[in-house]
Amino acid sequence: MRRYVSATQSATQLASRLAQVASDKHGSDIVALDVSQTLTITDIFLIISAGNPRLLAAIIDAIDDAAGSLVLRREGEAMARWVLLDLADVVVHVMLEEDRQLYSLERLWQDAPQLTLDLT
Repeated sequence: MRRYVSATQSATQLASRLAQVASDKHGSDIVALDVSQTLTITDIFLIISAGNPRLLAAIIDAIDDAAGSLVLRREGEAMARWVLLDLADVVVHVMLEEDRQLYSLERLWQDAPQLTLDLT
């Protein structure tokens, strides 16, 4: 059974813009998953890896600046290993590489369609 992308256009555009911001700050292995068919609380999970805690903080700050008032909540900053930004339609996960491997969100959400990100 083929699953179609059903995230809203505005959520898709926001995720693409934030993915570019993260890429510009040297975020790596950036993936956007359309979770709108499974979750009612958000449309897209944007998952980003960071090589170290300082880079993770820089990526989060850049995304926060780019998103502005859209950020409803920030979680996980005290540990600086996995930080979550809740923007309602998009939830951004910035994780240290080893934590991303450990928690394997892509495997947990393997049925969610992956969005194409055109990062330059």
